[in-house]
Amino acid sequence: MTYCVAMRLEAGLLFASDSRTNAGIDHISTFRKMTVFEAPGERLLVLLNSGNLATTQSVISLLRQRLGHDGPNLMNVASMYDAASLLGSTIREVMARDSTGHATLDQGVDYGGSFLIGGQIRSEVTRLFQVYPQGNFIEASEDTPYFQIGEAKYGKPIIDRVLHYRTPLAEAAKCTLISFDSTVRSNLSVGLPIDMLIYRTDSFAPAVPHRIGEDDPYFHQLSRGWGEGLRQVFGGLPDADWFD
Repeated sequence: MTYCVAMRLEAGLLFASDSRTNAGIDHISTFRKMTVFEAPGERLLVLLNSGNLATTQSVISLLRQRLGHDGPNLMNVASMYDAASLLGSTIREVMARDSTGHATLDQGVDYGGSFLIGGQIRSEVTRLFQVYPQGNFIEASEDTPYFQIGEAKYGKPIIDRVLHYRTPLAEAAKCTLISFDSTVRSNLSVGLPIDMLIYRTDSFAPAVPHRIGEDDPYFHQLSRGWGEGLRQVFGGLPDADWFD
C-alpha cells in the first residue's frame, strides 16, 4: 500500500507520494510512485499511483511506450480531460489483460490500481483528476481541491481542517508533510522517502520533484513541532465537568 496526495489550488498544483511497497512483512521495497510527463513551455502532466504494483507499472509503461506513436498519447492529447480519459482506458486495458487467469484470481489477488493525474496544457487552466481502477474518474474543484489514494485515513483530518482552495502553496506543502507524518506514524505500509512536486499556475517551468528522506531536517522539525504542539493544546483543554 502507499499514500498519495494531490492538490489543485488557486496558486498551482501540489503532488506528493511515499515510496514504500510491500507484499507482506518480509517483502518491503522502495518504488517511486510519481511519474512526470512534460514538454517544457507546452504541458506538464504528473501521475501518482497506488495499488497493485504490477498493474500500475504496466499502465505507466504503456503510456510511455506509446509516446512515439501516431495515436493518442499524453504528449498530444488536447486537454487534461482527454489525458484522464486515456489513462482510464489504459487501466482498463491492463486489467482486462491481467485478469484472464482464473487460477490466479481464485487466490484472492487484487489487481486494482488507482491514479491521480494533474497538470496543465497550454490554453487550459490547471486541472486534477482521480482515476479509479475501473477507469472512470472525477475532477477536483474549488469546493473539493484535493484527492488522496492509498492509506488516506490517517492524514485526512489535518488536510480537512487546514486546506482550502486559496491556501498558499507553502502552507499546503507544510500541511501535506504533516499529513504524511501522521500516516507514517500510524501505518507501517507507508514510509519515507516522500516525493513532492509543486507547480505554479501558468509557469510551465521544468518539473523538479523534491525527495524527502529519513534525514531531512525540515521534515523532522515539522514532525517534532507538530507533536509538541498537539500535546500542549491537549494539555490545555478542560476536563469534562461530569467526570468523577
